[in-house]
Amino acid sequence: MSDHLLVERNGAIATVVLNKPQAHNAISIDMYRDLPAIMAELDADKDVKVVVLRGAGQKSFASGADISEFEQERSDAAKAKNYNAHVAAAEQAIENVSKPTIAMIHGYCIGGGAGLAMACDIRFADERAKFAITPAKLGLVYSLESSKRVVDLAGPSRAKWILMSGQQIQAERALQLGLFDELFPVEELEKATYEFAELITTRAQFSVRAGKVMVQKVVAGQVRDDEATTDLRNSSFDTEDFAEGVRSFLEKRPPRFEWS
Repeated sequence: MSDHLLVERNGAIATVVLNKPQAHNAISIDMYRDLPAIMAELDADKDVKVVVLRGAGQKSFASGADISEFEQERSDAAKAKNYNAHVAAAEQAIENVSKPTIAMIHGYCIGGGAGLAMACDIRFADERAKFAITPAKLGLVYSLESSKRVVDLAGPSRAKWILMSGQQIQAERALQLGLFDELFPVEELEKATYEFAELITTRAQFSVRAGKVMVQKVVAGQVRDDEATTDLRNSSFDTEDFAEGVRSFLEKRPPRFEWS
């Protein structure tokens, strides 16, 4: 695994750290290459219920892809095809984890960093955070999948503005556009993020993950229940968590969900 990716575990919460603070956590091809295996491992770990993605320190989530590698790794279309495949695989790996994912965003969330953050389910940022998608500044073309994530969050017209301008968007405006979900003072972001992650770990995990599936299907264009979504909903009534949820409500106590 790349030395620039760290995995930390604290109870049911795992944190993946982009660990290049000396370069504002710029993402190297090795980091992109290693992220799918890391996310697969955390997804398979029954002790993990929530995954937090963050940058090292408080200056940057990630300042983008490591441009110092471009001459070597993206110097022509053939090399770029390989590089872009690793980027897409990393973003898809984050997006497809069955468990909730939260991007904790300090400071810069630019380019490739924005791509990883948008692949997460939820984005919490500090009040000085800056968001930008910058292919228009580099003569590049953003992928369809990544572009769709911008559209899903901000809408078509605003997505065009974001992609065409490449401008940095201040935290408050990013919140208004739907790019961030919550803003916190710099010194409170970490506490707020992990408190929310801890809250999710106390909920019925079957319900949490099924909710993620349902939203993904809606975003993909499904508007009516089919056999798969109906079966998913109905199967919840056979879970021990459903029985515990009812028991705890009747007994007027907090539930103790155990499914993982």
